[in-house]
Amino acid sequence: MAHHCHEEGAPLRQHDVSAPRPQGRRTARRRTTTALGLTLVALALSGCAGRVQDGFLPRAVTEGGERVTTLWNGAWIAALIVGVIVWGLIGWCVVAYRRRKDDTALPVQLRYNVPMEILYTIVPVFMIAVLFYYTARDEAALLDTSKNPDVVVNVVGKKWSWDFNYVNEQTYESGTQAELTGEPGAEENLPTLYLPVGKRTEFVLTSRDVIHSFWVPAFLQKLDMIPGRVNKFQVVPTETGDFKGKCAELCGAYHSQMLFNVKVVDQATYDAHIADLKAQGNNGQLDNSLNPSKVMDVDKDLLPSAGSN
Repeated sequence: MAHHCHEEGAPLRQHDVSAPRPQGRRTARRRTTTALGLTLVALALSGCAGRVQDGFLPRAVTEGGERVTTLWNGAWIAALIVGVIVWGLIGWCVVAYRRRKDDTALPVQLRYNVPMEILYTIVPVFMIAVLFYYTARDEAALLDTSKNPDVVVNVVGKKWSWDFNYVNEQTYESGTQAELTGEPGAEENLPTLYLPVGKRTEFVLTSRDVIHSFWVPAFLQKLDMIPGRVNKFQVVPTETGDFKGKCAELCGAYHSQMLFNVKVVDQATYDAHIADLKAQGNNGQLDNSLNPSKVMDVDKDLLPSAGSN
């Protein structure tokens, strides 16, 4: 019968405690290979959504969107730098402190290193402070509505569509719930928001019923629409084109069909669309008094006069 106990006074060797088995190493390699494969697949799929220089975000088509892309890329660069340093330190520790043939005893298993612990505390706090500063700075700029807009659109979310009040022009478009049949041309029946290129547009966001969220992915900016409250933000579209909009807040059974189109056009096309809406009899505004939840007194001054209750 084999004996596995040590002779009294014999040194405790590393392999006596936890000698790694070949099967364990193969399992670890398989897990590493699987994780690497999944990472590559995720990167390949995300690459379909955008370009590397945009951080795989949709390409920005507004001035504010460029700011978002810069912040996003900066955060990822900082994270990758930290990751490389951490991976490098892990690799160095694995190599420098590996078990050698002449090691006859286990190293000390518990040891404090005060300078290192201070470093591990100060560096993360500094990183968070820097990220917070740039995030707060850009958020303040994106939500700044102090500049005089060229166009004001009161966007009203409702289950499950959109109303667009063109405030200065005193006309509107009222949307109905999308019927996505899967057939070509279904998107042509969605409500369409027209914006003039190069002009500052202010969105005044209100809701008829529940919380919605106004989101045009190409603008790289979205904002909630809360019953009884008024939210605002401004954009300056930098190029013409057709874009998609949607609700980004789960708002009920047909949330996925709460869609709209966005057309950024030249001024002449925008004026022609406004004239067409008026010719259809869409004069005035769809009043926010239609909302079951009335706008709170504290926010009434934020509503354009034509859309207030």
